[in-house]
Amino acid sequence: MLQSSSERLAVTNFRKKLSAPLTKNQINVLQINLGKRCNLACSHCHVEAGPKRTEELSPEICEQLIELIYKFPQIKIVDLTGGAPEMNYGFKPLVAAAKETGKQVIVRSNLTIYFVEGFTDIPEYCAEHQLRIVASLPCYLQDNVDKMRGKGVYDVSIQALQWLNKLGYGREPHLILDLVYNPQIPSTEKFSLTPSQDKLEKDYKMFLQEHFEICFNSLLTITNLPIGRTKLHLERQKLYSPYLHFLESNFNLGTIAHLMCLNELSIDYLGNVYDCDFNQMENLRAKTPDGKTLTVAKLLAAGSLDLIAQVQTANYCYGCTAGCGSSCGGALVEK
Repeated sequence: MLQSSSERLAVTNFRKKLSAPLTKNQINVLQINLGKRCNLACSHCHVEAGPKRTEELSPEICEQLIELIYKFPQIKIVDLTGGAPEMNYGFKPLVAAAKETGKQVIVRSNLTIYFVEGFTDIPEYCAEHQLRIVASLPCYLQDNVDKMRGKGVYDVSIQALQWLNKLGYGREPHLILDLVYNPQIPSTEKFSLTPSQDKLEKDYKMFLQEHFEICFNSLLTITNLPIGRTKLHLERQKLYSPYLHFLESNFNLGTIAHLMCLNELSIDYLGNVYDCDFNQMENLRAKTPDGKTLTVAKLLAAGSLDLIAQVQTANYCYGCTAGCGSSCGGALVEK
């Protein structure tokens, strides 16, 4: 008996792939999404950020986050994202609090923000405070970058990387510059996993050095999860279910122990708490064992960051667990 298309593409509930629920470890990473303001509107952006978005951190939530950073020495990394985090309220105050308490600060930058009026001091500011920059460059070739991020973005990104190199980024041990690769959003059912991170890093380094004398530390490969603008694109092309099915078919149980959601809290600009940035964009709130959602204010009142027993999951979690896995820190296991 022939199966219908919907039956062939039925996706197994992600929770059924696990022998046990994902349990939280002690929290040591605080990832903060400062808002949706951005000077770009990239086609693959799961945050759906852009120049017309106005949502950003409020002074009240910023003060709560600063108190959180000071109160909990178990936080080792403060990871600032957006939108363009540099554009949104609270960027420099949060950096100051994190650096004063000895935490590593990651800034997830689109690079082009350095040339926007009012933000041209950012490269020097990052170097002065020894911030780790994780910069989006979804390909080392111009055509692919401009298709995903907008015409002219590649050239400006190259100028930004050269600027950072002159400041010592990618050269001096305390000035870390990592690049992020995202694959093109699928337009047909010829899906593919992200390439080998190590091999692609070598290709990036060779090309950028040969053509622009640019150096950087590491390349992070990130799978496009079917959420945000990627989900909208897949739905328009009637590829959403096939893509999820493809990710499921490449599920790798070996990635589970390395998932970023296990030891981090993701905070939105309203102060709500999530297990990861992807759950944040899908409004899947983190919950306590008795089913209550959390906010920064509740964490402060409880005097603990470790109130979550189990990670909330959804079928898009196949994106983090397919092949070598994917996270804000790149691949999870070796190919």
